[in-house]
Amino acid sequence: MDLSALNNSSLAIRLAAVRALGETVKQGVILTDEVNNHVHTIYSFSPYTPTLAAVKAAQAGLQAVGIMDHDSVSGCAEMLEACKAVNIASTAGFEMRVDMTGTAVEGRKTNNPDTLNNSYMAVHGIPATRFDDARRFLRPMNEARIRRDQGQVILLNKVLGELGVEPIDFETEVRAISEAAAGGSITERHILYALSLKLIRKCGKGPGLIRFLREKMETEVPAKLEAVLLDPANPHYAYDLLGLFKASLVPRFFIQPDAQECISIYEAVRFANDIGAIPAYAYLGDVGESPTGDKKAEKFEDDYLDELVPELKRIGFKAITYMPPRNTLDQLLRLQRLCAENELMEISGVDINSSRQTFNCPIIMTPPFRHLTEATWALIAHEKLATANPDLSLFSSRNPLAGLSLKDRIRRYASVGRKIDNRNPGRAIELTPELGSGTT
Repeated sequence: MDLSALNNSSLAIRLAAVRALGETVKQGVILTDEVNNHVHTIYSFSPYTPTLAAVKAAQAGLQAVGIMDHDSVSGCAEMLEACKAVNIASTAGFEMRVDMTGTAVEGRKTNNPDTLNNSYMAVHGIPATRFDDARRFLRPMNEARIRRDQGQVILLNKVLGELGVEPIDFETEVRAISEAAAGGSITERHILYALSLKLIRKCGKGPGLIRFLREKMETEVPAKLEAVLLDPANPHYAYDLLGLFKASLVPRFFIQPDAQECISIYEAVRFANDIGAIPAYAYLGDVGESPTGDKKAEKFEDDYLDELVPELKRIGFKAITYMPPRNTLDQLLRLQRLCAENELMEISGVDINSSRQTFNCPIIMTPPFRHLTEATWALIAHEKLATANPDLSLFSSRNPLAGLSLKDRIRRYASVGRKIDNRNPGRAIELTPELGSGTT
């Protein structure tokens, strides 16, 4: 099956192609109960358009997939349309960084490897009627990020000049490989991908490049990575090289975000709640080997998690999102306990932004994490119902079920979510009576 049209530069061509393919993309696929609510697309950094991401998720046998781009919702509508075509459940959100000033954990390292006092958060389950509001909200942050990216390229070019490497041109080598013109963001990964392509052109693939990395750049190349970089036929070559640079090179050119790019956590959470979405803190936890291969072993928020989680609740967060493969079972059981104590929803997702990654996450089917599937169906019902009626947002104070416990609301919403017709989610509102009344 030729999937090239699904990654065409034209949105119209992509959607026409996926509609023509429809559910044929799932022929021979073994369906699972797996879900993934954290897939990046070309609107942040990824080898996949939203259309191709939907198809890849369907071909992996997933029941549901969620788009999660950095500082952008420009791919959300496309993802929802593509998911309808291939008959897979969908959810939409975005990821951003916020300033922790004024919180109980101000000045500490939370979940951001690059900076103190800045944290990652996700905004899940955006009602489709609020995409334009989200786009306007994110625009100044995105513009500030691009200005910082330009400054980072200037710093990186100083490093490259010392190595005898031609400078990177921001417009033709970085902006050009992004979707900034269509409302997408430009990230450090775009800069590193441009660098990877430049070094491949300079050194070729194989021993010459590895020698340059070790001798000129003084970069450690682990044996596992060396093996794949010695293979010129490796289809993930530039992404593998990018992963090495993400872990080792970024500190040499990184510029701290300013207040225009990383706004106050209070402002961000308030916006998410105002549009009927679900603000979620992205738990990282002390990590060993990164599942995406681009983060070094490091300590994050585990030492003060008992203090952090109640603070998140106070600020207005409604959920914590995490990646089950990233941490130990003990870490996540502790997190689950704190979520239950503070009535915070748990949302799962495995960060997909590289061609080498699989869309599957079988660990979610093990007993400690099965409830994350139910949470995803509740998230989907929340999003589709709130699109038709804002009062049906899962956390709305006007929700008829607002008096029930979070656990009971999730159970009822999940039951509805499973019954929504993926090919016609706009009719989800017809299932409202199945939520029942606000009494147990």
